Amino acid sequence: MKKTVFSLVSIAAVLAACSRSAPPEEPVRAVKVMTVGTDAFSSSHEYAGEVRARVESRLGFRVGGKIIKRQAELGQRVKAGQVLAELDPRDYKLAADAARAQVATAMTNRDLAAADFKRYKELKDQSFISGAELERRETTFKAAQAQLEQAQSQLAVQSNQAGYAALVADVSGVVTAIEAEPGQVVAAGAPVVRIAADGVRDVVFSVPEDRVVGIKVGAPVKIRVWAQHTDLPGTVREVAASSDPVTRTYPVKVSIDAKEPPVLGATVSVVPEAGGSAATPVIKLPTTALRQEGNATAVWVLDKASMTVKPQVIQVATADGNDVVVASGLQPGMLVVSAGVHVLSPGQKVTIYRPSVAISTAAPAQSDPDSIASPATAAAASSASATAAK
Repeated sequence: MKKTVFSLVSIAAVLAACSRSAPPEEPVRAVKVMTVGTDAFSSSHEYAGEVRARVESRLGFRVGGKIIKRQAELGQRVKAGQVLAELDPRDYKLAADAARAQVATAMTNRDLAAADFKRYKELKDQSFISGAELERRETTFKAAQAQLEQAQSQLAVQSNQAGYAALVADVSGVVTAIEAEPGQVVAAGAPVVRIAADGVRDVVFSVPEDRVVGIKVGAPVKIRVWAQHTDLPGTVREVAASSDPVTRTYPVKVSIDAKEPPVLGATVSVVPEAGGSAATPVIKLPTTALRQEGNATAVWVLDKASMTVKPQVIQVATADGNDVVVASGLQPGMLVVSAGVHVLSPGQKVTIYRPSVAISTAAPAQSDPDSIASPATAAAASSASATAAK
């Protein structure tokens, strides 16, 4: 009998050793939640722009040569007719002198041909020469006259070339760029100085390809000056027909409808008013609340009664900064988990995360059924209690 009991006890011990232990309970996680509500959303977009002169000229010499002097400086205000830079004029002066000598030669030949023609005409009147001989003398005189006119025109061209050795401002304005320095050899037409002409100012900004269709010539815009914190009215004056080859955006120019426009080069914000800028109430969520569930976008919705989470598929309409605009799937008043979505599972019990608050020894802390006592908080509370007891 004793042997049988011993065997049964041994078998029970072996079975107990071989059985698996019960899995540990899943921990209750603390999550951050937010209450779903409506927020204002505007369909208009804001662009960064720059104030520029409507007329901005890149001035260059009409002839090539070596720059020997540059009077213009960056940011300098210049007047029309003011000399900005000079080339070495010696070669052009020598060419003008050569053209002047050709004029003198042609004039001498013309005078000689004119005297011969006059003398042969008198001889023809006395019937000493034939009419054909007189015609040859007349032809020689006309050719000499034509050569004189050609030499005079050549002298005028060479004189102009010598005058082009000085770069002169054609308008009054501000020097916005210097593109050549003294000692540099430049070709004819190469930009040397850039001048922003005084007068009307424009705001220039760039628009991506998917939004350029919404901006039309003549549409009103609101211009916000960053430095002055003021708003000015404006009108779209020009929309580029082709995109910039580098940025692949479309430049847009806006005329400023103000008596005192912002200073040249000021940074502004441009808000097109076309299409309406009225705010529409929408549901927004931070991007940290989103999770991918197959091919759909979902969020965790908290059931306050059971303190469990369940997935909810939503449809995202668009983005607004760091938030997304929800088109469908949520209703105002729902509780959505805004952080820690990657560690949750359907039906999991959670608690609402509360920031830790410093414990006061003067008054006992109020109990909060939704708060979570972390190990560090519990240790601090025990230490504070011990100190107070002493």
